[in-house]
Amino acid sequence: MYFELDMNLSLDHELIRIIESDKWMIEILRLVRDLHLNDCWIGAGFVRNKVWDEKHEKDRSALNDIDVIYYDKSNRTKEDDLQIENQLRTLRPKLNWSVKNQSRMHIRNGHEPYTSCYEAISFWPETATSIAVRLNLKNQIEYIAPYGLEDLFNLVVAPTPKFDLTTYKKRIQKKNWKEKWHKLEIKTTYSTTYPTITPL
Repeated sequence: MYFELDMNLSLDHELIRIIESDKWMIEILRLVRDLHLNDCWIGAGFVRNKVWDEKHEKDRSALNDIDVIYYDKSNRTKEDDLQIENQLRTLRPKLNWSVKNQSRMHIRNGHEPYTSCYEAISFWPETATSIAVRLNLKNQIEYIAPYGLEDLFNLVVAPTPKFDLTTYKKRIQKKNWKEKWHKLEIKTTYSTTYPTITPL
């Protein structure tokens, strides 16, 4: 099952094609899947940078980290996340793993409790960043994308409606993404229309 709001099948197929053709990404997705964490995905730069690289005909850009997210109300401590990071680091020590249980991240962000990873990533900074993927037990790619895939594939960097605009602008300035991906269109204001986020 593939989750997106606009059901744009061409982008749906393109995202899956890009990831399936990358043996390294599939290997990482398989490692994370085999942890058997509840509602577990890899998001942010893992997906975003890959598509931007593809659209710019670039080799793989280095990732600051690999953002693994899951949702488990029974395991809510930072120590639990660090233990999982250590498991992954044992398997792939050269990668910088970041594991976050989204059932507790609302506390850090000052929000009401999230109900799922899908809802949690709708609070992430950019629409193109608010996308996560996983490999299911049938070795099929699944994804969640609260704001759809259009901005990602159209190389648009835009703030999500739930993220502070001042913080977003500082982040964009710090990231300096156009230096690496010159085709990006950076937006500094909220869109006039966003899809309605409905729980999955």
